[in-house]
Amino acid sequence: MSESSICQARATVMIYNDADKKWVPAGTGAQAFSRVQIYHNPSNNAFRVVGRKMQTDQQVVINCPIVKGLKYNQATPNFHQWRDTRQVWGLNFGTKEDAVLFANCMMHAIDVLNSLPDGGYPTRPVSNGPSPEELEQQKRLELQRMEQLERERQERERQERERQERERQAAPGQ
Repeated sequence: MSESSICQARATVMIYNDADKKWVPAGTGAQAFSRVQIYHNPSNNAFRVVGRKMQTDQQVVINCPIVKGLKYNQATPNFHQWRDTRQVWGLNFGTKEDAVLFANCMMHAIDVLNSLPDGGYPTRPVSNGPSPEELEQQKRLELQRMEQLERERQERERQERERQERERQAAPGQ
């Protein structure tokens, strides 16, 4: 079974810049609200936070696994933060209701992970790359493309043979 979204909220995704000691918007371009979702993969009990800007390009601004022992800090009613292995993430929610909904969902995910006996780490690493299904689809499309190119090559060869045969038959004295 594949992963599914268990909640979503509207927030600006921020990253703490340790050198400048200030919060900066995640991603590129202007600061904008993102649709931030928590995904759950029941096959390996993994959770992750994914946020896409609510703009036409839907830029991914966060794709962060939720791990056992994660400390989720509700710094203010509208601003929550946590740390992963690389950085400190912050979410500046559009409404208090979004903040409460997301916090409840995050705490549920952390509770589930903390109750796991195996250390709470996914059996498969969480990847930012394509899923196995997407890789399989890419392979199928590539195979179809290669088969089409081969058919076109064979058709060109057949047409060339026919052209040469017509020229040979039309040549005088043979």
